Formats: sequence, C-alpha cells, structure tokens
Amino acid sequence: MKHFALFAFLAGVTLFSLILAWSGLDDVVAAAASAGWATLVVIAARAGALVAEGVAWRILFPPGQTLGTGVCILLRFIREAVNQLLPVAAVGGDVVGARLATFWRADGALAGATIFADVAVQAATQFLFAAAGLLLLFVLKGDSELVRYAAFGLALAAAGISVFLALQRRQGSRWINAVLRRLGGGRDWSATALVERLWTRLGAVYDRPRRVAGCAAIHLAVWVFGSVEVYVALWAMGYPVTFVEAIVIESLGQAVRGAAFAVPGGLGVQEGGYVALCALFGIPPGPALALSLVKRVADLTLGLPFLVAWQALEGRRALTRPALAERGP
Repeated sequence: MKHFALFAFLAGVTLFSLILAWSGLDDVVAAAASAGWATLVVIAARAGALVAEGVAWRILFPPGQTLGTGVCILLRFIREAVNQLLPVAAVGGDVVGARLATFWRADGALAGATIFADVAVQAATQFLFAAAGLLLLFVLKGDSELVRYAAFGLALAAAGISVFLALQRRQGSRWINAVLRRLGGGRDWSATALVERLWTRLGAVYDRPRRVAGCAAIHLAVWVFGSVEVYVALWAMGYPVTFVEAIVIESLGQAVRGAAFAVPGGLGVQEGGYVALCALFGIPPGPALALSLVKRVADLTLGLPFLVAWQALEGRRALTRPALAERGP
C-alpha cells in the first residue's frame, strides 16, 4: 500500500511537471500573480464552505448525543487538511476525525457512523453537481468528445456511489463481517463486533431523513458556492466567465479530482482537468493552470495550520493519559 501511494505521488508530480512545462512557466507565473487579491477571496470562500460542512456533519448526530458546533467545525477543517495534504487516498482525514471526536467523549461508533453518512451524502451531492455541470456544458457547447467522456465517467461514478450506499445498509455489515471472518480463518474477530456497532449507529442516523436531507442541502449549496472560487480567480486574471460557465468548470473539475482520489491532492490530475475545461471557454493553459494553483494556495493556507492543530490535540491527549491513569478509577 505504501509503495502504491509513493507511485501515485510520483505519477502526480510527473504529470504536474509535464503540464507546467507545456503551459509555459512564465505564462503561469504571470497569471497567478495577476490573481492578487482574488487569492484571498478564494481562501475566504473555502473557509466559509468548510464551516458550513462542519455544520452539515453536526446535523447528523442524534439529539442529545451531538458534538458542539465549534468542535464539529474544527474537526471538519482537520479532516479536510489530512485528506488534501497527506497521502491517505482522500479518506484518512475522516478516520482521523472519528478518532478525534472521541477526545470530546463522543461514542466512537456514533462518530464513525455520522462521518460515514456525511461522506456518503457529500459524494452523492457531488455527483448531482457534476451531472448538472455536464448538462450545462451540453447546453452551452453541444455534443462533443469531452461531453461523451464526461458522461462515461459519471456513469462509472454512479455505479461506485451505488455500491457505497448499498454497503451502508444492514446487508453491508454482513458482507464486511464475512470478509473479516474469511481473513481470520473462520474465527470471529473483535472487529466484527465493532462493525455491528457502527452499522447499528448508521441505521439510527438514516432513520432521521430530515436531518440527512438538511445535511445534503448544505453540501449541495457548498458545491455550488465553490464556483465562486473559479469565477473570481478567472475574473481577476483577465478571463471573465459567466457564473454558469464557472459552475461547469468547478463541477467537472472537482469530479476529475475526485476520480483521482488515490493521487495525493489530485496532483497533476486537477491541473489537467482545469486546462481541458478552461480551453472550452477560450482560456489559455497558463491561466487555467494558475487557477488550479490559486486553489492549491487555499488548500495549503487552510490545511497546514490544522495539521498542526491535529498534532497538538494528539499531543495533549498523550500527555493527559498518564495523569488520568495515575488518578485511577
């Protein structure tokens, strides 16, 4: 697994370097510099989106068992930082988030179940956003080879999301436990009991459809709001697009990055996607690549401090455990 992550990272770096060389370093640097103040707007927009996503996650907790809003927002920033900046295949941050939730005395299975559901809702709403972007692209540009490729990609994504959602039904826990028993030579693992607890909590989360719908509404609004980053950055670089065109670029660009979840940060893949999509609206490769870099500035600006916050929380936990052990029961 470590070798695969290294290979994916090196492949991403290679692809990024090739796109940068092809786009022209001078053009990219000039376009990124011209973004100027727009970079601050992109960072602020991203921060606002993560705050909203923290609230969306909190909604999924049952009444009386929820984390505080501030804690959910903090952990949502940490989840995003780990997923975007570390080689964890875009899911390690969610595991970290579930663990950190227990630092505030949240039930581990419940924290895991709410994050599981939150990720599922986020994936489903991203699919809807990408489908809307593809439809808008068809309306704006008509049928094309890119539209057909995107439609094929969305069909594969729909199949993947369907499997992911099916696994969250009660039958899913049976399948996973069957795999665990086979790996354990037919013996019952302690992990099977944890899976049962997790799926029981997951069922309780989905038994509150209004809360799930509220979470989905926020996530969908966040996806659309993300188009502001594209709209503002390209406008500042001297390549104004309509908000509908920004939605097309953002929705399909995010879909491309999501498909490359194994590559840390979607490095290279995100850049290639933006170059191809921006070309549809007459935007040269240099500014298109600069758009991707502006977004990565937001990733780093908001991600690095929360990676530090994560380590600070882990450090404080490690220091308090011996003290608690000395006090005894």
